[in-house]
Formats: sequence, C-alpha cells, structure tokens
Amino acid sequence: MKKLYGAACLALAVSAGVNASSHREAPFITKYPQVDATDFYMFMSYEPGREDYVTLIANYLPVQAAYGGPNYFPLDDNALYEIHIDNDGDATEDLTFQFQFRDELPAGGVIPLDIGGTSVTSVLRNIGGVAPGSEGGLSHLESYSLSVVSGDRRTGTTTTVTNTGSGDTLFRKPFDYAGTKTFGGAGNYESYARSFIHDVEIPNCSQNARVFVGQRHEAFNIALGEVFDLVNLVPIEGDSAPGASDGGGFPGGITQDTARNQLARNNVTSIAMEVHKDCLAGTEGIIGGWTSASLRQASIINPTATFEQPEVVGGAWAQVSRLGSPLVNELVIGYDMKDRFNGSHPSADGQFLNFVTNPVLPAILNILFLDPVNQALGATLTNLAPTNFPRNDLVAAFLTGFSGVNQFAGGTPGEMLRLNTGIAPTIRANQQPLGVAAGDLAGFPNGRRPGDDTVDIALRVVMGALCHDLPVGAGGAPANLGLCAPADAVVGNVAFTDGAPLSAQELNNSFPYLLTPYPGSPVGSPLPTPID
Repeated sequence: MKKLYGAACLALAVSAGVNASSHREAPFITKYPQVDATDFYMFMSYEPGREDYVTLIANYLPVQAAYGGPNYFPLDDNALYEIHIDNDGDATEDLTFQFQFRDELPAGGVIPLDIGGTSVTSVLRNIGGVAPGSEGGLSHLESYSLSVVSGDRRTGTTTTVTNTGSGDTLFRKPFDYAGTKTFGGAGNYESYARSFIHDVEIPNCSQNARVFVGQRHEAFNIALGEVFDLVNLVPIEGDSAPGASDGGGFPGGITQDTARNQLARNNVTSIAMEVHKDCLAGTEGIIGGWTSASLRQASIINPTATFEQPEVVGGAWAQVSRLGSPLVNELVIGYDMKDRFNGSHPSADGQFLNFVTNPVLPAILNILFLDPVNQALGATLTNLAPTNFPRNDLVAAFLTGFSGVNQFAGGTPGEMLRLNTGIAPTIRANQQPLGVAAGDLAGFPNGRRPGDDTVDIALRVVMGALCHDLPVGAGGAPANLGLCAPADAVVGNVAFTDGAPLSAQELNNSFPYLLTPYPGSPVGSPLPTPID
C-alpha cells in the first residue's frame, strides 16, 4: 500500500466512512448483545493531575433502555472481554487486558420472605434500597477478574491484576441504575457507582492504574433512526446552523438539534481503565488500540437450568466482536463480510482493502442526495461522490496512521485507533468537537475522546474534505494536503452533519468521564448533567 505522509492530513481522516458508534453492526452479533461492542475510546486523560495517563473505555451491550428490568444488563460470565494494545506497529497486540465476569448469589442465597409461614425466595433481583456499602437488597451480584497478557493474547504470559490496598483479585461491579427510589433519591447513584472505581497494580508498571466496570449514559450522539432509514434527513448544515460558515450550507439543510440524538435516554456498560502512558507505549510513544469479545466455540443448554449453570460451554475462544474506530463495520465493510470482520485481527485487514479504496457509502449518498443538492444549488452536478480512486487518503486513515503524528515507523497496516502519547491532553473547557480539524491535536483522530464529534467529521471526510483546503497550514492558514484535488470531490467543502451535536462540555471531567446512567424510573427524568 502506498504510504501517505504529512501530519496535516490527520485533520479529518482516521474514521472516514464512519458516522456513528458501533451498535448491532453485523448479522451474527445481534444474537449476542452482551458481547456487542458499541464504542471504543482511547485518549490522554484530561482529569486535572492525571495528564500522563491513558484512558481506555470499551462500551458493550448497546441501546440499553434504562427501564429494562427486572434483570437489567449484566455482562456475560461465559465471555472474554479484551482491550488490546499494539506498541510497536505490527498490528498485533503486545499487551491485552482481559476481563472475565462472575454472576453470584448473596452469601446467604436469594433473599427469602415469610409467606404465610413458608420461607420463599424473592422473585426480583432487587427488593430493597442500595447504597455504597449497603447492597443487602440485591439477589444478584456481579464481580470480575482482570489479567494482563504480554505478547499474544492466547499464548503470551498472563498475570493477574490485584487491588492496590487489599491484594484482592476480584472486583465488584455496581448494580445498574434501576431508578431513583432504589438508590434513595436522585443524585445518589453516582456516589454509589464511584465506590466501584478500583486502584489496581499492573504487572511491570511502577504507577498504579484505575479500573471501573459499570453502567454509564450513552455518550454517542447520533440521529440513529434517520441514518439507517436510508439517511432520512438532508445531512447538510442549513445557513443558520452553528458552524455553517466553516464549509457553507445548502438552503433546506438541517440545523443542529439535540432532539435528533435518539440515544439520549439510553445507557451502555463501560469497561474503563486508566493506565500510565509509560506502561503502554513503546519506544516511539505511539499506541494502537482496539477491543474485542470472545465466546467459547460450543454451548449446550442445560434443560434443568440453575442460576449457577444455565448452560455448559467449552472449546477454544472464538472472537465475535471487534471495534477500533467507530462504525467501520456498519458503513465500510460489505454486508456479506461483516461477521468475518468481527472475528478478524488487525494484522489481517488486507482482506478488506477494497472496501476502503473503493468505498460504497459515498455512492449511496450520491444516489440519495444528487437530485436534492442540484435542486438546492440550481446546479447540474452529475456525481456527488469523490472520484479519486483508489482512495489512498482513506487507506492512511484506516490502516496506517500519519507520519509525524500517530504512524509507527515501518508499521504494518491494520484498522485500530492510534494515539500519540507524547501529545498533551487538552483541558475539557478547550476541547474542540472536530478535534484535529479544529486545531485540537489531542482529539480525534489522534485517539478518540468521548466528546469528539466523529459523526460530523466522518461525513465530511467520506465526501472528500481532504481534497480541499483545510486550516492546517502555518498559523491555521488554509492548505491543501496534496492527497487529491478539489475537482475530485465537488461537495468536499460542505459542512455535512447529522444534526446531533456533541461536545466535551457534556461529559464529566474525571475518570471514567461518561455520565451517570439515565435512571429506569421515574418516567421523564431529566438527562444526566456533567460533574466537574
């Protein structure tokens, strides 16, 4: 593959062709929502005093309706959840953090009630209040173990992670946010959840790490229904929309509208870690990262199921979910290859090259919007999709990174997030939703923060933004990256958007950054607000 150079081209590229988080992205994974990865974040921590740490967040179990009781959203105790780190550029993991979960009944068993003189166990998961250190009302507890594998994730050296203070090897996960009554009123859940942030000792790392696994508010903003209903919106900023001047709008385009975010009252389950950069990065200071989930190859249903053993599993681990950059699988990989991508490894991504060099999404957008755009402009354009084939700009975005910023010297192409740990984090107040494109070098696509608006970035890139002048020259002056010409992308300078804005100001300013989950009750509860 041709290597592309120039740090400036990082401005908009890494997730081209992507315009949402990864929810229900392949036919097979829809059968197993507990192991369906929704988003992966990797960024330099911007919590004050933690700037030398890297935060890794892998979200699973998509589109959780907060009211989804009585069992809510446990993770799969027969699955293996992993976060992989490549620190030498060979598109193969050098470190893997492995999480395995355990479902448990309370020490005394399910809570019994005296019913007419007969002791009968409770029918609900929770029948009493829950607070930090007081979970006596729960009939179902979740814990997990955490291991670090050096080298190959299946054959490398495995070491168990321990609690810094107690030396424990099991860590508790908080109960999901059933509602305000269960937790003693609005505002109490966050204190309860934060009591499950654990300080841990990472092998061969002199600095302690932090880990949290639990339910969080969905951080990804997108007009999800409209996007997958043949893009049932005109994804162009109207002239009155915020930011329209940065690319120009078309009459009749949409305006930014928080109501378009159809995930606003949904939750996810986050597996979050914060590890010192010196314990992750190699000699170049760059890391690649992705998350995966695996199941055993065989599962036999227990016809006389018990809580402890509803099924029997065996065989080798088989990867069923994979996620680096958002929505690669949904909108880049062909429908007949989506399950294969979920089971694949970054080092084998050459098999998917045609989906990147000759992307389908721009052609779909051309079919859907050629006539509306011509009508709006009074023009006679014959094609909206970029014509610079092969799309080597997208090859660099997906598979190689960019020289001088987040590209490994002599690295192997492979799809994963890439982060330069030598670039300092931007404080929350100064973060730009468009990341590097807006001059914020600590943002997407140099890693990915929860407040990076990857939707709008990606829509613009896939339609050819890199072919036009961008504010990446000296002092922010417009400059062309030399990847393609403006004539190759006739609408590449348009401010495409899904109309569901996102900003770091909507997120917390401390680990694990994602907001308090939306409560299951009462109906109509206000949306979560950031914590400083």
